[in-house]
Amino acid sequence: MIFRDRREAGRRMGETLSGLRGLRPVVLGLPRGGVPVAAEVARVLDAPLDVILVRKIGAPNQPEFAVGALARGVLHLDEPTLRELGIGERELEPIIREESEELARRERLYRGDRPPLDVRDRAVIVVDDGLATGQTAMAALTVLRRLGARYLILAIPVGGPDTRARLAGFADDVICLSCPTDFHAVSQGYRDFSPTTDAEVLAALQTSPPHVASRGPT
Repeated sequence: MIFRDRREAGRRMGETLSGLRGLRPVVLGLPRGGVPVAAEVARVLDAPLDVILVRKIGAPNQPEFAVGALARGVLHLDEPTLRELGIGERELEPIIREESEELARRERLYRGDRPPLDVRDRAVIVVDDGLATGQTAMAALTVLRRLGARYLILAIPVGGPDTRARLAGFADDVICLSCPTDFHAVSQGYRDFSPTTDAEVLAALQTSPPHVASRGPT
């Protein structure tokens, strides 16, 4: 399945998840690319939209190769991969520090003074534009469990079947519209996979239905 762009992927995902309207879910997008997808899901479900802020921890000298992820209060490291690569936590310290600063910057930019949505005892749909290593999704789902989410759904337009299986232990349900066995990169699921900008994230969040925000994921 090939999507025209992230918005089309979000519309298709929203239609797939339309049966969840009765649960009155909260929809959380993983910035940046997951937010346009999440915005369409939220629109179809008439659900509140927010971001769940997570940063990938890349391997030293290989920033695109994820060996973990960082969220507020949660550092998730892929220990087997770190051992295989011979990478110690001390080598990751400057990367973790840099990503922590970026996490704080994005929180100020995307949320400002607005508190995050309260996810306690709620059904929560976590949305990204695709699933590669799954590290950021794992960190996000771990945060939401700790914050008391009652039912967690990970919604992904495209991803690899092996990674999808790994994520099954972190969510109550994983919905992947396209999980080809020859999966290599998220971009192969889109005709237009242009980078999502901060401006696009802010625009998507501003179109969200009004909601009462309280303590929740950051």
